Amino acid sequence: MKKFDIIIIGGGHAGIEAAWISDQMGLKVALVSMTGVPLASTPCNPAVGGVGKGQVVREVDALGGLMGKIADLSAIQYRTLNESKGHAVRSTRVQVDKEKYSENAEKIIASSNVEVIREKVSKVYKKESMFHVELGKKGLKASKVIVTTGTFLNGVVHTGEEQSSGGRIGQMASDGLQDLFLSIKTAPTRFKTGTPPRLDRETIDFSKLEPQESDPKTQNFHVLDNLYHRELEQVPCYLTRTNNETLSIIRDNKERSPIFNGQIKGVGPRYCPSIEDKAFRYPERNSHHVFIEPEGLNIPTIYPNGISTSLPKDAQEDFIQTINGLEKAKILVYGYAVEYDVVDTINLSKTLEYKDIPGLYFAGQVNGTSGYEEAAGQGIIAGINASLAFLNRGPLVLERTNSYIGVMVEDLVSNRRDEPYRLFTARAENRLFIREDNTTNRIHQYRKLLGLNSELDQFQTQYMAEYIQLDKYCEKFIFKSNDETKGYFKKMEYGPLDDNVTLSQLLKRSKLDPVATLKNEVEGFLFPVVQAVAISKKYEGYINRANLENQKLVKLGKKKIDWEKIVNSASISNECKQRIKDIRPETFSQAQRIKGIRPATLAFIAGGI
Repeated sequence: MKKFDIIIIGGGHAGIEAAWISDQMGLKVALVSMTGVPLASTPCNPAVGGVGKGQVVREVDALGGLMGKIADLSAIQYRTLNESKGHAVRSTRVQVDKEKYSENAEKIIASSNVEVIREKVSKVYKKESMFHVELGKKGLKASKVIVTTGTFLNGVVHTGEEQSSGGRIGQMASDGLQDLFLSIKTAPTRFKTGTPPRLDRETIDFSKLEPQESDPKTQNFHVLDNLYHRELEQVPCYLTRTNNETLSIIRDNKERSPIFNGQIKGVGPRYCPSIEDKAFRYPERNSHHVFIEPEGLNIPTIYPNGISTSLPKDAQEDFIQTINGLEKAKILVYGYAVEYDVVDTINLSKTLEYKDIPGLYFAGQVNGTSGYEEAAGQGIIAGINASLAFLNRGPLVLERTNSYIGVMVEDLVSNRRDEPYRLFTARAENRLFIREDNTTNRIHQYRKLLGLNSELDQFQTQYMAEYIQLDKYCEKFIFKSNDETKGYFKKMEYGPLDDNVTLSQLLKRSKLDPVATLKNEVEGFLFPVVQAVAISKKYEGYINRANLENQKLVKLGKKKIDWEKIVNSASISNECKQRIKDIRPETFSQAQRIKGIRPATLAFIAGGI
């Protein structure tokens, strides 16, 4: 058997992040992916980012990951979501060319020392301290294995009554992990995801649709790129809507829907429902947005985002052609649902290592999450921690107080998932601080712990030095209340100047754009630094107030606890003991988030730490 330090099973978004970061850390890495499945493929909507998700992409980028870089190389449209709202909830979303995205992922992985093996896994088992991975006649072994099989674990594809084995249309399921999974607890409920039909671009009447152009002011994801450089031609997406006729057809076909006739047992994502779910969840609503999004510059298919379905093919054709602009639309690939097994994540630690099998890690949709971005965030965490463990170094755990990846991981390991997990800004208690603009401020401390000295590390060092310098300057620089400065304030439309004010105080004025104002007042600093300082000053009072309120809770939340000692106490109810025993929390914060835990139990735990 050929020996590696780490073997990654699955070449999706989680898999390539785990492989790339492990290679950066000097390990010998094998990435095993099925034949015919492109690396980092986008089988659902070819888009990266979104509310909460854009923040994750930037965090992955700041840790040294790939998703932001590949997205920029493949982007055909940029947009800033929630632009009319506060900076805390603004998020970048990029439509990508699906073929270019996988091509760029393949090129970048090929430039590394990662050995990509295109084989189907036939068997995985652990013997003594080594994992053995059999691939037909070949064999691999390693002391660390990361499983990133996505929706392929016992996956079944549904279109109406038609069923086939696979993790997506036309591709096989992962059944070579059965030996390994005899020891792995899967969630008691299978999960489901779905996708809409793909439409022939040439059969759509775009003149009836509402165009949504690419935004040239939206910044690239990768911090080492030119902020606004576009590698590919930028194209519009379009908006249309369903109507009464559309929803009537869907409701009339309820008994033929795999979701409602009992054919599909799995639970789908609440926050990204199929059009059938919408039809019956919101019976009073018949108008739902349908975003008409190209899958690439030279790809004939269009992705109608918002009408995911597993209805029979004839029903899909009927309801599609009721939608404005799609009256003559031809379906090239029918919509389908995928039902699959997921790991019971309460058995994972915050490093994403399986608690009862040292050296085995899980990341991505196999952990019950729902998006490419969540998968990438888990992949880089699993890759970093598997590498650190191999090097006999301590683990790296991102805190939920300063990262969305930290929020996601703690949410996953603190409770048994009963539906696919989707990350969004409301899940973060500290979202005024966890913003896109200050990602480097939040994440550089974690990247620094890896001990690397790449171009990214040099950028982050320069960034932090400039940030500290500019932050101090804003506090010290004073606009004196004299005739000359009052005239300047009037010219710049800064508002009245009745008393002396610091630059920091000026940035807090409600009618001013803090970024534009600070940019006018300083020169020579990196623009991302100017942006982060300006927005941080704007929110400073709110952030400080929240910090004061949460400081004691945060400090308490980080405290380590001994769950075995707790469950042996006579002071805890049997119900709470069982919940704690199931989750095996490592910190008080994790214990707090266990579903059904009683306040008296938390008070008892807090009293002992």
